[in-house]
Amino acid sequence: MVPLVASARAGRVTWSALHVRVLLNDSAATRARTGAAGDVRGRLRDAFAAVGVEAHVRMVAGAHLADAAHDALACGPDAVVAAGGDGTVSAVASALAGTHTPLGVLPLGTLNHFAKDLGIPLALDQATRTVANRRVRAVDVGDVNGQVFINNGSIGMYPHVVGAREELRRRLGHGKWVAMALAIVSVFRRSPTVDVRIIAGERESVRRKMPFVFVGNNRYDVTLLAIGRRERLDRGELSLYFSRRAGRTAVLRLALRALLGRLEQDRDFESMTLREFWIDTRRRHLHVAIDGEVRTLLPPLHFRCRPRALNVLVPAR
Repeated sequence: MVPLVASARAGRVTWSALHVRVLLNDSAATRARTGAAGDVRGRLRDAFAAVGVEAHVRMVAGAHLADAAHDALACGPDAVVAAGGDGTVSAVASALAGTHTPLGVLPLGTLNHFAKDLGIPLALDQATRTVANRRVRAVDVGDVNGQVFINNGSIGMYPHVVGAREELRRRLGHGKWVAMALAIVSVFRRSPTVDVRIIAGERESVRRKMPFVFVGNNRYDVTLLAIGRRERLDRGELSLYFSRRAGRTAVLRLALRALLGRLEQDRDFESMTLREFWIDTRRRHLHVAIDGEVRTLLPPLHFRCRPRALNVLVPAR
């Protein structure tokens, strides 16, 4: 537990209130509104006040979350709280990793993988109580060319799918899941592959053309394409997965087995557990999906684990 801050006045001990900076993703705020419920920021302040926490709530556009997190950190709060989905949490975590300031999580996204893997409640009142309890757990983060990720990073088909999905949402106004389905069909018809070398230590581990490479912060279960759960986030390792075969037919088989829940690690893909490795290619740049957001990075890609670099406020075990 993180100790409360005490001060002595006239022989009495008083406990200071917890001061947190809450960064609310504006898209998450839009989803959180119900009818004329009004000010989501006010609802968050009230929820924290109910558990004795003084919260300064700022609504931020997704593209500016990392900068806002650095600004919040400079104010010296007891914690910085990310209110949104995994992308929001990842952006805020990128500023807090390597510091003593803990991260609080209000899971307002669609999937909330990070919160679920840490057992953070999805209900707002319980999530704010988790912050108020001040129980800190140090967890690992992944890093690729200086970009922090809390869940995973990938190259190959998935970044193309994400890019196509966002373009469809922007251009045609489709919902997230409809756009994702159309994007998968569009990308599958092109069957993109990436020719890479995966290098670990002094030896070249793999050189192959493959449809995807998936890197997890710690070990995921074997239902890879369904994005399984992680038992631990503090093993100090990255999990590396890649398909055994390339080509449209092989990818279609893999997708069908994933949908039917019949993926088998030994048959369908290879995996390694590593502390750090490099991915190189002849391409001048690579599209990398980092916690669901696509970035363009220059190869070689240097993936490494940063053990226990992020302090997170979590429930009691």
